Amino acid sequence: MRHIVFVAPHFLPNTNRYLQAFASLEGVLLSVVSEDPLEAMPPPLRSKLGGHYRVRSTLDGKELTEALRRIARAIRPIDRLTGALEELQIPMAEARSALGIEGMGIEIARRFRNKDEMKAVLRAHGVPVAPSTLARSLEELEAFIRRFGYPIVIKPRAGLGTRSTHRVDSREELEDLIEAGFAPSPERPLQVERFIRAREHTCETVSIFGRTIWRSGTRYFPSPLEVLETPWIQYTILLPREADDPTWTRFHPINEAALQALFGEGLGTPASTALTHMEWFLTEEGEMLVSEVGARPPGVQIMPLMSIAHESDLIRDWAELIAFDRFTPKERKWAAGAAFFRGQGRGKKIVSVSGVEEAIKACGDALVEAQFPKLGQARSSSYEGEGWALVRSPTTQGAKAALLTLIQKVQIRYGD
Repeated sequence: MRHIVFVAPHFLPNTNRYLQAFASLEGVLLSVVSEDPLEAMPPPLRSKLGGHYRVRSTLDGKELTEALRRIARAIRPIDRLTGALEELQIPMAEARSALGIEGMGIEIARRFRNKDEMKAVLRAHGVPVAPSTLARSLEELEAFIRRFGYPIVIKPRAGLGTRSTHRVDSREELEDLIEAGFAPSPERPLQVERFIRAREHTCETVSIFGRTIWRSGTRYFPSPLEVLETPWIQYTILLPREADDPTWTRFHPINEAALQALFGEGLGTPASTALTHMEWFLTEEGEMLVSEVGARPPGVQIMPLMSIAHESDLIRDWAELIAFDRFTPKERKWAAGAAFFRGQGRGKKIVSVSGVEEAIKACGDALVEAQFPKLGQARSSSYEGEGWALVRSPTTQGAKAALLTLIQKVQIRYGD
């Protein structure tokens, strides 16, 4: 019996899917550390737990370590510690190191989490990345701009996706950002990089003891930064039918080199058993550059898309990977895609939704699952918007057509 501890800040629907996946594995005893009380967990899941410990903050490495120490004493030693969120990776690594739990340690976790350290490691190993620096002062930021010019991208050192990310095209925009309080300092350094005009893709990779077992990949339409900068864009993510599409396969050697560099001395150990999510650019000149890498499952519906395209449950597959260092490679059988619905206008709630029935009819069997926006629904603070839809098709073009139908026909307006 393997004792797995899952760190779940809150018992949200998606988090509960991960918990259910671990709880359903034969040979797994599941315990949970959370900020929510146990009563917030759905009763069917609650009955499957070996243990639960509530903490004030799951991001506090010391508090998490003490919770795990108590769980280990009360139940049994912990075999694996895991969680699906980017922010948890360093606190979990600190707890593993303190308690001798096998898996990713602090040094490797920092390479994945701290983007300046990540870029430095990749550059040192010859992996192509955009020019960047960690600016600890306005002088360092301005020195980078003098060298590379505008536009630039500024983000927190331990950024998560495109959150708190800003593109700066001019001195005036930089001054506005500084005036708004977004300026580098020794206490709050900022990651600065040259803005790359390119198509943005992902590469999801399953590694067992550092050996690549399986890959999948998607493309963003448009790029995440464009989505962040243009709140009314209804964007999509496409997973193509062709697993051997050269757009992605040409990137595989770079993906491999990047992961080998980041796992470093952890190669060949449980520290390098992971599902990683790599974002990368393809420029008009054909140059391929690594953007960011996360040592955790991808968000923005990519896990469901991989499940659809490969006729598997990738969340359960990931749970089996983490619990037992075991993964069965999946054959791709469909193209799949996700559309995200976002409104236009000002206001705090949705006052108009149109085209839903028409879109459902036009998509036909291609529509797999959807959560359409509803009248009166509060405006979301997330860049994922107020709703989404998942599609599949025997062809990549069929999936593209279904996604285009959804974002063209479903229209949302905000108001008060």
